[in-house]
Formats: sequence, C-alpha cells, structure tokens
Amino acid sequence: MKQLKTEALATARLQTPIGALRLAASGEGLCTVLFAEDPRELPEGGGSGSARTHLDRACTALDAYFTGRRQTFEGVTLAAQGTAFQHEVWRALSLLPFGETVSYAQLAKRIGRPAAARAVGLANGRNPIPIIVPCHRVIGANGALTGFAGGLPTKKWLLEFEGALPRGLAFPPGNRP
Repeated sequence: MKQLKTEALATARLQTPIGALRLAASGEGLCTVLFAEDPRELPEGGGSGSARTHLDRACTALDAYFTGRRQTFEGVTLAAQGTAFQHEVWRALSLLPFGETVSYAQLAKRIGRPAAARAVGLANGRNPIPIIVPCHRVIGANGALTGFAGGLPTKKWLLEFEGALPRGLAFPPGNRP
C-alpha cells in the first residue's frame, strides 16, 4: 500500500449535523474523511494548490449534501489508498443511489463475487472516505444496522436523512448503539 506524504496533504475540519469531520486531500484527490471520534491524527497543512482544490471541492460538496442541496458527489476526485478488491467494492458503493440500502451479499453479487460477502464487509469497513463513498448505505441481510466507523447513531441519522429509514425509528432489539 502506498504511503501518503503528509507534507503534501491539505487538511480541513468541517462542522456538520453529525459532528466535526476531518478531511485530507493530496494533489491526486480526497484521501480521508474522519469522524470526530476517530483517534487518528491528520497533520495540519495547507498542501499543494491542487490538494487544496480537491479539499475545497469535497468540503463544498459535503456542505451541500448536509443542507439537502446535493445527493451525489460527482466532481469530487478521490484518491483512496487500498487494494484492487477494495477499490472494486468502493466503486460499487459509489453507485448506490441516495436513499437506498443494500446488504453485503447484494453488494457482493453486484461486483460479480456472490460468495465474497464477508470480504465485501471488510472492504466496506476499510473505506477511508465515508459519506462520499456511502458505506453507511450497507446494512445486514436482515435489515439490521451494522458496524460503521462513525457509530450506529450516525449511520442511523444518515439513513434517516436520506429517507432510507423512517425518522425516529427505534433501533431493533440487539442492534442498539
């Protein structure tokens, strides 16, 4: 896996309805979105002009998403680090429409690997660009909310916001945060 040079990263903090998000972009595109509770550190930095441009586009797109003015993230250049399989899963995630959910098994079938639901789940869990690559839209086969880097309450909020879950729906038994 290619290591990013931290001095080349542009970083920003964006206040959202789900808390502060920390973002980082390189000259190649957006490479990280971290939730407030994520303990990983991002270097403070302005980065190159192209890194700053990618970061500004991502922040603008996320702001538009959270204010209901945007449902897709076309035009945001991504530069996530991962394996070929992870990138395949992340591309499939990026095609999931706003307000729709899919199970790990369904996503595995969509990428032509019907027996790889667990591997799809692992790749989903390693998505470094949540929300923009909408891993929150993946749920358990029984409809249960499953793990999410931002926590289950955040996943529930995002799915309610997108209309994939009725607002105010209680967590099912055994599926509480």
